[in-house]
Amino acid sequence: MKKVAIITGASSGIGKACALAFSNKGYNVALAARNQNKLNDVVIECETIGAKAIAVSTDVSQEEDCKRLIEKTIAEFGRIDVLVNNAGISMRAVFNDLDLDVLRQVMDINFWGMVYCTKYALPHILAQKGSVVGVSSIAGYRGLPARTGYSASKFAMNGFLEALRTENFKTGLHVLTICPGFTASNIRNAALTADGSSQGESPREEIKMMQPEEVADIMIRGIENRKKIITLTTQGKLTVFLNKWFPSFMDKMVYNTIKKEPDSPFK
Repeated sequence: MKKVAIITGASSGIGKACALAFSNKGYNVALAARNQNKLNDVVIECETIGAKAIAVSTDVSQEEDCKRLIEKTIAEFGRIDVLVNNAGISMRAVFNDLDLDVLRQVMDINFWGMVYCTKYALPHILAQKGSVVGVSSIAGYRGLPARTGYSASKFAMNGFLEALRTENFKTGLHVLTICPGFTASNIRNAALTADGSSQGESPREEIKMMQPEEVADIMIRGIENRKKIITLTTQGKLTVFLNKWFPSFMDKMVYNTIKKEPDSPFK
């Protein structure tokens, strides 16, 4: 019987790349996102590769949607081997100007969405001694100015996954936290501003960033090798290292880096 992977946020970016990469590896896939039409297009691409795929319209911030995603996956495939918690949203505004509903929305999607999906999928993953994956960020190790909500959600994700891994030290569960660094995707275009509206345009040069297909390939190798933490890009690894040993220096460096972004709130 083929292995089964669930991927949230599968309609674009890293999620779509994961859907195709898992399909190429012989998995059947259950794909979740809010945009049903885009999901349907990804399903067709996966089926062209030879996978069996289903699209489940899911708002991961809603517990019942997450529960339904797991139930539909089990009804269709009878097992879950991998859960990729990839659905996420970013934000860009200084905290003093931020509507608190924006922070709540970011936490509901990035953190609680992972919690809900993991909670309902976990018994099935444990039965296969499978993998729970969290697509985190360097912002989960180093707080980024003008991204207080995003950084908080990724710090929370990292802590949750570390605790889950330790709880299951003897159960055979594999838990992977992968931190891609800046990766070309739609997340910055859809990032929320201070009032909750979409940013609309990325402040970074997406073409120069790591591509989502590379992230997906590294993730699958990490699952196969039962890796615990993967930090990607030289910049990402250096940021985590320097932040651990030289936090005051990194305060200045990170501030100056964000200050140089187009339309930065720091002038």
